[in-house]
This record gives sequence, C-alpha cells and structure tokens, in this order.
Amino acid sequence: MNELQTIQAWTFVSECPIPNDVYDLLIQGEEAVAAYKTIRDSAIFTSKRLIIRDAQGITGKKVEIYSIPYSSINMWSTENAGSMLDFNAEVELWTRAGHLKINLKKGVDIRKFDKLIATALLA
Repeated sequence: MNELQTIQAWTFVSECPIPNDVYDLLIQGEEAVAAYKTIRDSAIFTSKRLIIRDAQGITGKKVEIYSIPYSSINMWSTENAGSMLDFNAEVELWTRAGHLKINLKKGVDIRKFDKLIATALLA
C-alpha cells in the first residue's frame, strides 16, 4: 500500500454546538472541546481524540464512528489560498493508520482549526 494514499476524506462545513449524544462515547476524564458539522453528521474534537460520525446509506440510519487518538497522528499540514476569495482549505493528517484528508469549507476558520490540532497534539 502506498503510504501517501488517502484512506479517508471528509468535509467540515462549519463549527457547530457539541451534540449531546457524543457524551455517551467519552471515557472518564475526556472532555468535548469543539464540534464541526460535516455534510451529513459531525466531527468532535475531545481532549484525547477526534471523533467523526459518518452517516451512511440513503436514509443515514447506519452510522460509522471513527475515533482517531491524537497519539496516532504523526504530522499534519494545512493549505489555503490566504485570501478573501478562498472558498475552502485542506488539512491533511498522517497517522499510524494512514493518510487522512479534511476539506474545510469557507465557514471554518483555518487558523482556529490549525490551533485546535496543535493544542491537541502538542500540549
């Protein structure tokens, strides 16, 4: 398998309130920090990991939950045009499991998002 191959990609549309049902997924001492709306569901940054809920199928009743511990992320990059005309940005995460890509729509502040990742991985 090519190590640079993207194994998963998501689009984050905007920051949103933390969904109430995510608290059932958290372990003792883990706190939800921020949430982002995806096309059909949400992604939640916690104090220990990134949780991405991915609704599947026509009805969206089947939900796959990805849990990416910060300890598994080796490196990340952010890319944007740096202007008012920039309608999206990209974040790439290199993990032990592979390469992940996150597209950020105009409603997501790339610098705030980058700082959220930096705080999670480096603090």
